[in-house]
Amino acid sequence: MTTPTATHRTPDSTSQPRRLAAIDLGSNSFHLLVANYVGGQLQVVAKQGEKVQLAAGLNEHGVLSEAAMERALDCLARFCPFITDIPPSGFRVVGTNALRAADNSLAFIERAEALLGHPIEIVSGREEARLIYLGAAHALADVHGRRLIVDIGGGSTEFIIGEQFVPLALESLHMGCVAYTQRFFGDGEISEKRFRKAELAALSELAHIRRHYQELGWSDPVGSSGTIKAAAAVIAANNDGPEGIITREGLWSLRERLLKNKRLDKLAMAGLKADRATVFPAGIAILCAIFDAFDLAHMRYSDGALREGVLYDLAGRHTAEDPRLQTLHALRQRFGVDVRQADNVAETARACLQQVQDVWSISDGQVTFLDWAAQLHEIGLAISHSQFHRHGAYLLAHSDLPGFSRPEQQMLAFLVRAHRRKFPIKELESLPPSHQAVMAKLARLLRLAVIFNHSRPELPMTRIELHVDGEGLSVILNNELPERALLLNDLEQEADYQRSAGYALDIISE
Repeated sequence: MTTPTATHRTPDSTSQPRRLAAIDLGSNSFHLLVANYVGGQLQVVAKQGEKVQLAAGLNEHGVLSEAAMERALDCLARFCPFITDIPPSGFRVVGTNALRAADNSLAFIERAEALLGHPIEIVSGREEARLIYLGAAHALADVHGRRLIVDIGGGSTEFIIGEQFVPLALESLHMGCVAYTQRFFGDGEISEKRFRKAELAALSELAHIRRHYQELGWSDPVGSSGTIKAAAAVIAANNDGPEGIITREGLWSLRERLLKNKRLDKLAMAGLKADRATVFPAGIAILCAIFDAFDLAHMRYSDGALREGVLYDLAGRHTAEDPRLQTLHALRQRFGVDVRQADNVAETARACLQQVQDVWSISDGQVTFLDWAAQLHEIGLAISHSQFHRHGAYLLAHSDLPGFSRPEQQMLAFLVRAHRRKFPIKELESLPPSHQAVMAKLARLLRLAVIFNHSRPELPMTRIELHVDGEGLSVILNNELPERALLLNDLEQEADYQRSAGYALDIISE
């Protein structure tokens, strides 16, 4: 396991360019970025963005409307020609606040995945913040000192304090330009009273993080994404500040000009694009609250944002710089995992997997989850020995795990839940349908690895012989295995567990 360092960078590459692509399913806009990754940098090949306003399709019950889904699917259809030649390992589609909030997000995701031919990963708010910081940090000059990064989205606003490429504080607050437009400017009227209510609501959200962020401090406030880009453009176009810089005076002058417009549908300003106008006042109200809460004198705009962060993160996956490895290391330390036992179970799981991987068509990417689950299968012991597999699954499902998307956390939590006792069919069926079959196979292998190391030996048990017949699995026990009687008893109990779940496990004793 690797540990994070203060000078983390995405690994350099001097080989042939690697083609990468990311789609950001934002609450206001969808963005596509295709780039070549070479020499540790991104060379943009294609860049597309559309105002879908997915968050505007959420009703008071958290249900995403069919009209919003159709807008989103139409946009993705236009993105498809740009991704036809991208290998699956070089492509990620991430969903943010609107899809986190929608009760029926799975209905949209299934349709979108069928269209794209690729899985969609909903990321948590803090993981979204981490990816935003990664994109922004690469876009900024590598200067000393801490930065405050602010990204006002359609449904949430992310706040990050970091130094060089390492985030020190990550937060995602429930306020965004689309959500606040619906809440405070829903009938299209702009007034001082409505604007102030939006600012006060944002200040209330900011109260939760204000003191902690001020204590950490920063020397360089930076903003990314649409609202801040538009604010900087309007301020510059009206000669209220230098290009790319939002000053406090310029922002307050912009606020006054917005109030004079009275109506969203009549809003027009030099430097403001027409497709941004309807959500612009709400975004500026949030930005004014941020300047007020953090007593900012200025903020500069950066091009780097979520989609760039996704590509840099993608480039570092399955390398020593993979942030998920750092997260796993931190979890093992935090919950006092017995490292020798975890490593032994992982080694045994790999020995089992080698015998069935080709027949069961398990990809290398899926294999990774078996290894990670083996490393973490006992973290629930930090809470209680009783039902510790359930405790461990809960921790993994509900913790903020940097580098992991929600589906990845769900799969990891399932494997830990499934490593002992009754096979959890209900939890298996709650996984995305496309992952259920392979997760069941990995769980069966993990269960065997745990059994073969039941007595917590010094060295892992690797002298294991497995035979596969379709979905059926046979374990061959030879007479030389240590503690053979105990092992045979455990395996017979396991065969009953798997049989009850509909899986065949035969124990053949030689």
